[in-house]
Amino acid sequence: MAEEPVVAQPGPYQVELVEGKAYFYCRCGRSQKQPFCDGAHQGTGIDPLRFVAESSGTFNLCGCKDTDDEPFCDGSHNIL
Repeated sequence: MAEEPVVAQPGPYQVELVEGKAYFYCRCGRSQKQPFCDGAHQGTGIDPLRFVAESSGTFNLCGCKDTDDEPFCDGSHNIL
């Protein structure tokens, strides 16, 4: 059985993404390289999300790990 994700930060991470580049978004909340995966999920049953940036720019990635629009922040942290 998978462990529950932990809240890495009670708000979004603002990050620069590059169009066409692949990223691994941390879903478990345990990575020390938030919001990206560093392998800390090992043994949790929670895998990172691989995504490719559709455009370059500054984006808000979810820090609370409760978004319905992974990896992007949807404001879910406001109701935790």
